[in-house]
Amino acid sequence: MFSLFRHETHQYRKPQPANMPDHPQIHFFALYRGARTGGDFYDFAAVNGRILMFFCDISGNRDEALHIAASVQETFQKNAAELFSGSDINESDRLSDLMLSLNRSIIDVAGGPRYTPAFLACMEPGSGMLTYINAGHLPALVRDSDGITTLDASGLPLGLFTHSTHDAQICVALPGSSLLLVSRGLVETKRHHEEFGIDRVKNSMLEARFVDARELCAAMHAAAQEFLDNKQPDNDLTTLAMVRPQAAAQTTV
Repeated sequence: MFSLFRHETHQYRKPQPANMPDHPQIHFFALYRGARTGGDFYDFAAVNGRILMFFCDISGNRDEALHIAASVQETFQKNAAELFSGSDINESDRLSDLMLSLNRSIIDVAGGPRYTPAFLACMEPGSGMLTYINAGHLPALVRDSDGITTLDASGLPLGLFTHSTHDAQICVALPGSSLLLVSRGLVETKRHHEEFGIDRVKNSMLEARFVDARELCAAMHAAAQEFLDNKQPDNDLTTLAMVRPQAAAQTTV
């Protein structure tokens, strides 16, 4: 298995900036702040009326992680366009196929195992149906009128075994609901010896006041900074949010 990392000289690449989807029925945003030490990566793809999003944390040296992310981004964009181009497709099966290709891309470029928790999802803006795979990542949090629901991991992280497969799950993002993904760095950021923790993430999301995904991401970062007494974090703090406004109910087809 070929890997640039096995040679003394490396030509590292970096992923391109993610293009935030612009859709009238669903708001998306991602925000990154911190120490620039980790391998957090996210990207989006709009294909045939669907919006796909990918979020992962590639372990190891930052330069190597970003190099892997560049290849993962190419695989994500190319295969998402191919797999989701049709109108009459099984989103669950296609999402599993896409995740398998991302897993193999990580292992191929790394030249071996590379622990990579990841979350992959496909959103249909009209219906609000969210098909997703959580591969060893922190739970995605869905806030609606009933409170917080967690979309927990149901499979191994990527980058461990070339033939690992992941089954997709389905939930519905109702008008007025929101989804939040946070990096391990945000959850594990510490004040003295105390971590911010997933429970604080949940409580901060419940208490946050926002109208779109940008404001939700900003509110979560503000909560983490308040916890840190506005000191510089030691970890990368990354959030990705999706908000389906109440008005989406009037435009659903």
